[in-house]
Amino acid sequence: MSPVLGIDHVLAGVADLEAARAAWRRLGFTVTPRGRHIGWGTGNYCIMFPDDYVELLGIVDPAGDLQGLDRLLAKREGLLGLALASRDAGAVHAALQSAGLAAGPPADLSRLLEAPEGTVEPAFKLVHPSDPEQHFGFKTFVCQHLTPELVWRREWIDHPNGATGILAVTAATPKAAAVAPSYRALLGDDAVIEDAAGLSVLLGGAILRLAETDDISGLIGMAVAVSNLERARRMLVGGGVAFEADGDGLHIDPDDASGMALSLVER
Repeated sequence: MSPVLGIDHVLAGVADLEAARAAWRRLGFTVTPRGRHIGWGTGNYCIMFPDDYVELLGIVDPAGDLQGLDRLLAKREGLLGLALASRDAGAVHAALQSAGLAAGPPADLSRLLEAPEGTVEPAFKLVHPSDPEQHFGFKTFVCQHLTPELVWRREWIDHPNGATGILAVTAATPKAAAVAPSYRALLGDDAVIEDAAGLSVLLGGAILRLAETDDISGLIGMAVAVSNLERARRMLVGGGVAFEADGDGLHIDPDDASGMALSLVER
């Protein structure tokens, strides 16, 4: 059985953390207090769901380690990476090595979070595959939470728009077939489905869709489940957010969602 459980979080690179916080609140999401990574030049706000979350990542110290965020923001805002979830970072590292995929050993990371009771320090272990763009099609890594109780709080997973979690993440790559073996090695054969248009990867209760394309590469957007589409629609209207509606859900322009194509889908 794979040590990877599904999606832990998606990372969205934003030029202005406070503007991004306000934008996601207009979309009807509850946004956590602000955090700052120790040893890096980045800070964040998060949108927490019961099993996964969205991280809005911004620069707070341009002289610090920016984890590639500056390169993304030199072009645009948008999705920067996908973190996969595990309870055992060591087992993930061993699985990657066994599959012939180089990766650094589990690395410690923590951040200072301005919680209501005072500043707390959520801690994590991360495993970064070497050259993830070549092997997985975009920046991806695995995250083990050491202090989940500090970030998964009842009041932070209750959203005015009824959002309950990440349903799907979409990416584009010119080499979907070439990255399929890496996903199979890490997740198992049954988790990977190839077709003429690209690749689908089953990640717990979510799906990663890699579309085959020659003109763009990288993460594009995501779909978030909501409990009631009409409730979500009212939140968008109340927030003055333009959207398109069809039989699949509500589709929000990237300019209103930190550069990503965001859909709200009733589940």
